[in-house]
Amino acid sequence: MQNARQLTITVTGQRLTATLDDSPAAADLLAQLPVTVDMTDHGGVEKTGRLPGPLSLQGQPDGSDPDIGDLGYYAPGNDLVLYYGDQSYHPGIVVLGRLNDGAADRIAAINGDVTVTVEAR
Repeated sequence: MQNARQLTITVTGQRLTATLDDSPAAADLLAQLPVTVDMTDHGGVEKTGRLPGPLSLQGQPDGSDPDIGDLGYYAPGNDLVLYYGDQSYHPGIVVLGRLNDGAADRIAAINGDVTVTVEAR
């Protein structure tokens, strides 16, 4: 992946990593870092939390069917999303990149709501 950008995501003291795609939405996320986000667990498949500002939707489809391990953005709620389970297609979802090295499994093992810090590496 050209111009890949690496993130460190700290969840309950665990340092995880992610790789951002090269997109306007990912660039907007980088511009907001570092950021701390309070995340809620939704349906046993994702943790979501509101970002300080919206991300660009330029060049993005109307929705997406994220894979387990995707890092996403839910535009209607202005939410950063960590996908650790199987979420089906939904309008407003933008895939920003991928969680690395089994991070999705580690997030899945954390029950309930969390506070997450996201930083550029």
